[in-house]
Amino acid sequence: MADTKREIERKYESDESGLPDLTGVAGVRAVIDKGVANLDAVYYDTADERLAKASMTLRRRTGGSDAGWHLKVPVAPGVRDEIREPLSDTVPRTLAGLVRSRVREAELLPLVRLRSDRDVRHLVDADGALLAEVSVDAVHAERLADGGGTAQWTEIEVELADDGDPVFLDKVEKRLRKAGVRPSSSASKLARALAETAPKKPKKRRAPVPPPDPETAGDHVLAYVRAQRDAILELDPAVRQDAYDSVHRMRVATRRLRSTFRSYGKVLDRTVTDPAGEELKWLASELGVDRDREVMTERLTTVLAELPRTLVSGPIRTRMRTWAGARRGGSRRRLIGVLDSKRYLALLDTLDTLVAEPPLLPDAAGKPEKVIGKAVRKNFGKVSALVEEAIGAPPGADRDLALHEARKKAKRTRYAAEAASPALGAPARDLAKSMKSLTSLLGEHQDSVMVRQTLRELSAVAHAAGESSFTYGVLYGREEQRAAAVEAELPGMWEEIGSGVPV
Repeated sequence: MADTKREIERKYESDESGLPDLTGVAGVRAVIDKGVANLDAVYYDTADERLAKASMTLRRRTGGSDAGWHLKVPVAPGVRDEIREPLSDTVPRTLAGLVRSRVREAELLPLVRLRSDRDVRHLVDADGALLAEVSVDAVHAERLADGGGTAQWTEIEVELADDGDPVFLDKVEKRLRKAGVRPSSSASKLARALAETAPKKPKKRRAPVPPPDPETAGDHVLAYVRAQRDAILELDPAVRQDAYDSVHRMRVATRRLRSTFRSYGKVLDRTVTDPAGEELKWLASELGVDRDREVMTERLTTVLAELPRTLVSGPIRTRMRTWAGARRGGSRRRLIGVLDSKRYLALLDTLDTLVAEPPLLPDAAGKPEKVIGKAVRKNFGKVSALVEEAIGAPPGADRDLALHEARKKAKRTRYAAEAASPALGAPARDLAKSMKSLTSLLGEHQDSVMVRQTLRELSAVAHAAGESSFTYGVLYGREEQRAAAVEAELPGMWEEIGSGVPV
């Protein structure tokens, strides 16, 4: 099992060698010399440096206290998660999987070797507790491909102790700056090595240029599409590690992307985007296998906990735990299989192409206020019709279906309004907020529908096993009351939403 460590660190460079005196930093009682470690790391990437472009690093390092394979994934500026595996001759399967969404079918190659003499100091407080580790690294970089260029430099690195307060790094930086030390111009040692060991006559390398500020309707839609594509790529490693809420967030990104293709069919050619939308629908359904069961489990656990003990009959808790755990391990393995599949990787390639070579229609060049506003209003009109239909329908299956359809259209309208917000401002933001409230209410109703279906299934199994089904009936009745409360609340909410002026 891979070990993950959160790193919060800052890098510096100086025209002078050595480390300034840090005993004057507030909170530091002593600076302890920990000696010099000799580190030898080989960094792996694709030939076109896909990991480096995503600010990810994969290395095999010997020497020091943490020899092994390390994958560093950006979390925020100056913050990375380092995922570690023991030393081996080849890239560990776990780490290869975590970079697959970036690497795809390309081969991971040893690109750069960094040998560092690391002079380490520990900054400790009055109790001897570690505040930060400060090192002076004398680095020798060697490119292992493209002519084998070399480079040397010295840098200072300050890494916050586990669970430390990031404010302490500000105090250290203040002291370093007074001594003439400045923040490094490179985000990492690898970035600097790649730049300084490049071939003498390389092909023109252009630094990534951020997209210009959106001006046309197409610009705004593509900015939203790009953000969702990026979210899927960034969440892929977290989903593979089963990080909290990662599956849900990736699923939402797929839905946002698919909804955008459908909402803005006058901007992006749907003959091109519809096939991608179908693949996104497939991915969302695969991601939803565990998520839907998690939602139902949480709901069932909550409603059962609310019951007085006198109304709990039979081994219902055991039955629910068995149901909740069923297929969990298998579905996780299947999900990893999905993320490793050619179908998923082909979808990522398709999304990259859509961003790089968007299938723009003539309306894409139009003014955002006109083109995007029209699309949002059209979506809102569909929601309005469905909500009115649901309110007018008698309680039962027809109303349940109408409310579910209204919820799906409200989500699409919310995502369309989110994409429109940079162009249309407050009206679009207000509509997105209203649609979020509406989908939350209708989601409560849909959860009740699904829970009642699950209770019927569990009750049938319990009855067949000779167990009491009394409590299932009690819970079913309570869920009916929850659904009725939502249905009673809906007209008032809808009147309030409708009284506002749509975008």
